[in-house]
Amino acid sequence: MIEADDLASAPDEISAAQWRQIVNGATDTAIISADERGLVTSWNTGASRILGWSEPEMLGKSLDRIFAADAGQAQLRKEMEDATAHGRGGGQEGWRLRKDGSRFWAVGELSPIREGGKIVGFVKILRDRTIQREAEEMIREERHSLEVLNRAGSALALETDLQRLVQIVTDAGVELSGAEFGAFFYNLTNEAGESYMLYTLSGAPLEAFSKFPMPRNTEVFAPTFNGEGIVRSDDITKDPRYGKNAPRRGMPEGHLPVRSYLAVPVISRTGDVIGGLFFGHGKPGVFSERSERGLSGLAAEAAVAIDNVRLSQASHREIAERKRAQEALVELNATLEKQVIERTEQLKRNEEALRQSQKMEAVGQLTGGVAHDFNNLLQVIMGNLDTLQRNVPSDSAHLQRAVRHAMNGAQRAASLTQRLLAFSRRQPLDPKPIDVNVLVNGLSEMVHRTLGETIAVETVLGAGLWRVEADPNELEAAILNLAVNARDAMPNGGRLTLETGNAHIDEAYVAAHREVVAGQYVVISVTDTGVGMDRQTVAQAFEPFFTTKPVGKGTGLGLSQVYGFVKQSGGHVKIYSELGQGTTVKIYLPRLLGDSSDDTTPDETLNPEATQEETILVVEDDADVRAYSVDSLRELGYRVLEAHDGPAALRILDRQPRVDLLFTDVVLPGGMTGAQVAAQARAIRPSLKVLFTTGYARNSIIHHGRLDKGVQLIVKPFSFNELAAKVRDVMDQVEN
Repeated sequence: MIEADDLASAPDEISAAQWRQIVNGATDTAIISADERGLVTSWNTGASRILGWSEPEMLGKSLDRIFAADAGQAQLRKEMEDATAHGRGGGQEGWRLRKDGSRFWAVGELSPIREGGKIVGFVKILRDRTIQREAEEMIREERHSLEVLNRAGSALALETDLQRLVQIVTDAGVELSGAEFGAFFYNLTNEAGESYMLYTLSGAPLEAFSKFPMPRNTEVFAPTFNGEGIVRSDDITKDPRYGKNAPRRGMPEGHLPVRSYLAVPVISRTGDVIGGLFFGHGKPGVFSERSERGLSGLAAEAAVAIDNVRLSQASHREIAERKRAQEALVELNATLEKQVIERTEQLKRNEEALRQSQKMEAVGQLTGGVAHDFNNLLQVIMGNLDTLQRNVPSDSAHLQRAVRHAMNGAQRAASLTQRLLAFSRRQPLDPKPIDVNVLVNGLSEMVHRTLGETIAVETVLGAGLWRVEADPNELEAAILNLAVNARDAMPNGGRLTLETGNAHIDEAYVAAHREVVAGQYVVISVTDTGVGMDRQTVAQAFEPFFTTKPVGKGTGLGLSQVYGFVKQSGGHVKIYSELGQGTTVKIYLPRLLGDSSDDTTPDETLNPEATQEETILVVEDDADVRAYSVDSLRELGYRVLEAHDGPAALRILDRQPRVDLLFTDVVLPGGMTGAQVAAQARAIRPSLKVLFTTGYARNSIIHHGRLDKGVQLIVKPFSFNELAAKVRDVMDQVEN
């Protein structure tokens, strides 16, 4: 930082022209001097770049014009008084004004200039922090959205009352979107096909709608109730679809004021439109694409919850019917009565298993979609934070700390989305043949260190153990997850046992567990001597966001992550537990039949920089993600071309004489997937190397959660270093 005393003494040591060059060289910092009245006496190049005024325009003018008009003089006077009294004024971050009237977020200090012990002026140092502030705001908003969705998801998973369930969704939607009020209308029409039933209202009393007719089948409301998609308007009163119905040609008198409008259909798994979520605000331009994404996920979650409640109600009605049928058979002989009772109990168990399976699958689809969207958002956030982190000056401790904290928050969000993808069985797995005994034996020391000295760890390895095919990293993570859960269940110490063995699941077991396939499995058991769980807790243990830990001590995604990985690997997981006795979690992985060689090659020392004008074609539809990828690759020295969809990429390949690598997203607009683009590109240039990227595992290069053989993939969000290493690795591979 340049001090005022340095500015005063510098001309004695170097020439004025040299000093002027030094000050003007600080193009990212405004360095301004003013006399004792606050009138500008010098104005460097950085000040012109940041504030917009040239030096001739500002010389002799008051420095107060860079502050807000209503407080400029007072703020400048306060900084000058503080600088005179304490040697420094200002220092607080806040809004400043440019010449064009636009605002930017800045931090600056005012220091006195002294000659012979007398203050003869002041020097103002000002820096633009708008980008950092926007990144911090974006992270805060995304974190808040995740918290709202997580809280709503946890509440919906437990709620069985339809009225309370829909109220939870409506309240969460208002909080998520920043609306003044929101409502849920059931898609129930009258004989004329015009009315819809108001079910919940948030942000306003029910009386606010009681005197108005229900929404009519107008151009504004029809798309929502027909399930055609989201309707968003920055100002509904200026929307061409608004005001076409007699007699009022708009909102009735006394209606809540609405300018910003957002409506999202709630669609059942069967494709039927259950209803619509409607949100409004008195100011225009309140809702954004982010609002659409958040409310789209919330609407999907609401649809799953409503379907589940209806399924539960239908199940209760069916059980009641069966009870009446049983009562009609009371006079039959004891053998027949016993058979009816046994069959009824079996049906109940089967129905419960089917309902639980449907519930887990529906929630998995929702969480996978939400996590995919957040991976794209996090790629932009973490990528730009990574760039900031590499470019923040080493002497800006405050900025470095701010970026570091922001990156930590983004990484925690990325970890959360990875757990969501694991539960929803959408994470890209890279399965390899595994000797489970070798893996568990190598992991036992890490487990011991993780659990601490108060817990004894015992490993029992089965003889003649079969091999399995699974992702070794995810299997290790699952075992460690179970070990950490076991540690938390033994606060006063105890014993953890890791055991392996061969197992056969027969048809009788499959009959009671419909999602399991009969056959040969390798079983990994993790047993603790902890507090145990009751039946209700065991039944809910694998559900996402369900936790018995205190608030802030767990996300409720640990066991759901294990569940998703095992199911994605074609296996089965089961919990056995008794209160006060402890818990055993068994992971069943299918036996690997036949020979399967491991094609992995030894790691090589990679050079992350480009050589010999290597050219990369980046294909990405998300403009922010594409911009980050292109900038990062250019920083690494590559020549980079870019396209937003497959047809554009193929046109570039036709024109460009040299392209060494196609770096493409898997999911693209324009009617072509990344895999199709790669296939056509290699038909044109057989030697072209391909690197895919995705944040979602359900697509054309990942089947049943596993990467196709030979496919190179980097998962979003990726860092600068990860991108550099992966690109270099693919570039350096020798074609067979």
